[in-house]
Amino acid sequence: MGGESGRQRGGLHYGWIIAIMGVITVLGALGLARFGYTMILPSMKEGLGLTDSQAGDLATANMIGYLVMAVTCGYLASRFGPRVVIAIFMCIISGSMILTGMAPNYQVALIGRLLTGVGSGGTNVPVMGLIPAWFGAKRRGLATGIVVSGSSFGMVMTGLLVPAILSRWGGIGWRYSWFYLSCFALVIAVLGYVILRNHPRDKGLSPIGGEETVSAAAVPRSAALQWGLVYRSAPVWHLALIYVLFGFSYIIYTTFFARYLTWEAGFTTEAAGALWSVVGMVSIISGFIWGTVSDIVGRKYGLAIVYFLQFLCFTIFGLWKAPAGYYLSALLFALTAWSIPCIMAAASGDLLGARLAPAALGFMTLFFGVGQASGTFVGGRIADFTGSYAAAFVIAGAAALIGVVASLFLRAPEKAL
Repeated sequence: MGGESGRQRGGLHYGWIIAIMGVITVLGALGLARFGYTMILPSMKEGLGLTDSQAGDLATANMIGYLVMAVTCGYLASRFGPRVVIAIFMCIISGSMILTGMAPNYQVALIGRLLTGVGSGGTNVPVMGLIPAWFGAKRRGLATGIVVSGSSFGMVMTGLLVPAILSRWGGIGWRYSWFYLSCFALVIAVLGYVILRNHPRDKGLSPIGGEETVSAAAVPRSAALQWGLVYRSAPVWHLALIYVLFGFSYIIYTTFFARYLTWEAGFTTEAAGALWSVVGMVSIISGFIWGTVSDIVGRKYGLAIVYFLQFLCFTIFGLWKAPAGYYLSALLFALTAWSIPCIMAAASGDLLGARLAPAALGFMTLFFGVGQASGTFVGGRIADFTGSYAAAFVIAGAAALIGVVASLFLRAPEKAL
């Protein structure tokens, strides 16, 4: 059966089941755990009496937790297998959401969001690292595009669910919102443990799209834990530095999206939630589009195009203070939302192969986490200092523009880049 090179007798290749479960896992790890905060933030800010800086710092704590796990979880996934690691850290997400919902003050909420970030990092990096094992290089961009769409479904879900909970429970609705999301995360943890498998050989299969291919210096099986192969790779370092810019810019946009619209643009909570859900629905296709584009034109050109579109998105949001500007910005973000994580995950497999892909992605995600933590820290303080988030969005746009240039300077012997 293993010789069938990617096709399972009697039905669908199990790799597609892995991809679907990957979507559900990312929905929990990012769509609920991180982007749920976008919709809960305005009510939570009022409930705990937070300043804009404190509201930003709660998001920063989440990113620091994610950052702490970025490298560690790559090692854990390579050492113990992604399946167990994903299940454990999804349970951590569930517990930390309960703690956040019960928080009596800013300090406890800070701990809750920190632990949620730990859970998110320990879940998201390993699940993305599964893709190079189950999909050959020619299908890897498409597959990662499918998996990152989980964030989109989470945005749709929180954009519709959270306003309904807030309406039902009033001032304490933000607490019940975290409790509901916690229950979903726990269900996802159980499903992941039951359904996920670490490698096609666990099911007697080969990867979809052919046997695993590793470009340039092939990585032997015995080198699975030789971290020097990751840290000595110049293309990995370059990608990691580019990833900082995405983390910094996009997190400003997603964290303060609803707060900006309800505070400065005159949107109601329901209207902001509806637009957030629409962004989520449209963004479902973003990974598909740009993962496939990067398969065709190469990773660096895919990155450059996406960064340019996001430069327009963030800048328009901050400067064009009219409904047309807000809607155009939302559309641009929706079309590119999860493209860069998708391309980064595919590039990790291109460079170092399936066994080291989780470690490579974890290393790059460390830099991504630095960008995210910096973005929310800077954005909250800009709002406190200027009385507006507009300047923060413009700064995010500038970071994206730098990303365009940095992407075009990627140099690597691998054709995939």
